[in-house]
Amino acid sequence: MSKVGYARVSTAEQSLDIQIQKLKDAGCIKTFADTSTGSHTNRKGLKELMEYLRAGDTLVITRIDRIARSVLDLQQLVHHLKEQRIHLTALEQPISTDSASGKAFLDMLAVFSEFELNIRRERQLEGIAAAKAAGKYKGRKPLSHEIKQRVEALSSENFNISSIARTLNISRNSVYKILKI
Repeated sequence: MSKVGYARVSTAEQSLDIQIQKLKDAGCIKTFADTSTGSHTNRKGLKELMEYLRAGDTLVITRIDRIARSVLDLQQLVHHLKEQRIHLTALEQPISTDSASGKAFLDMLAVFSEFELNIRRERQLEGIAAAKAAGKYKGRKPLSHEIKQRVEALSSENFNISSIARTLNISRNSVYKILKI
C-alpha cells in the first residue's frame, strides 16, 4: 500500500518541480511525470505509472487536470483504477475515489476541466481565423512537386515511412498525406 505520484505539464517551458515536490511532501515513494498535452492519454509516463501501480496503492496527483482533461478519459481511468483496487487522490482538490462525495466532486471537476480545454480551443480557432482574415496567417508552405516525387520513388523502393521522412527531412504525416495512406 504505497502512495505513487503523477505530475504533468503541457510544454517544455513549464516546470514539473513544484508538482513533484508536493507529491514527495505528500509521502509518494515514486513519481511518474510527463511533459505533454493532457487532451490525450497516450503519454509515456502515464503508461509506466499504470504498469507500476498495484492493488491497495494510492495514486496521488496535485490537481485533476494533471491526469485527464476530458470526462470520458477520467471516467475510464477511474473505472480502471477501481477494478485494480487503486485509490485516486488529488492534493489541491477535495477528491478521493474511496467516497461517493469524492467521486461526485471528481466528476464535476472533470466537466469543468474539459470545458476549459474546449474554450481554449475555440479561442485559438478564433485567433487563427482573425489572423487569416488580416492576411497574417498563411499556414505552412506546400511541399514541392519534387519532394512529392521523391517520396513516391522511395516508397516504390520499399523504404518505410520513417526512413522516407528522415531522408527528405519532412514529417511522417507529410509522407502519409502524399502517399494517401
